[in-house]
Amino acid sequence: MKERLVIGIAGGSGSGKTTLADNIAAYFGPQVALLRHDSYYKPMTDLPLTERATVNYDHPDAFDTDLLISHLESLKKGEAIEAPIYQYHVHDRSKETRHVEPAEVILLEGILVFENAHLRSLMDLKIYVDTDPDVRIVRRILRDVSERGRTLQSVAEQYLTTVKPMHDAFIEPSKKYADVIIPEGGQNPAAYGMIIQKIAAHLAL
Repeated sequence: MKERLVIGIAGGSGSGKTTLADNIAAYFGPQVALLRHDSYYKPMTDLPLTERATVNYDHPDAFDTDLLISHLESLKKGEAIEAPIYQYHVHDRSKETRHVEPAEVILLEGILVFENAHLRSLMDLKIYVDTDPDVRIVRRILRDVSERGRTLQSVAEQYLTTVKPMHDAFIEPSKKYADVIIPEGGQNPAAYGMIIQKIAAHLAL
């Protein structure tokens, strides 16, 4: 049986990496399994809600990357997993999980998926979505206010205190590990088309 193709998609918050991953997954359907690093935030059940809201969720330590690595290795071996589901409004994992079947192509997206050397070693293709910071912050504000019930002030404070510093410290430096750097993610039809061709070629083997 041919090897499963693992594609990592990284980039700053609001870069368009999630849109790119979603579009690829929608195009190929069950032939692609999609994992999100955001789903693997560490459980915060022991902390009161007010303290959970102050956690630095843009730092590598906020993620249970060991569990993600274990799940990715299982999928590569052809084993199904139960991926965690993260609830943004309460800053904690749900008690429910998402059943993920192994597929010929595995997509992994998240701001810090290139930061961990072991996780990088499991990827066959690493794509970094590079988008102007002004565009990214506007997208993040719109998303967090409309989809996650945040206030404009809280989004701005979080961006200045954790999002931007962590981007500069961890995310931007991880770009050096990328095999391909593309601008604008889901808004780049040429790059999207090339990725689709790459996956289609693998599936046709």
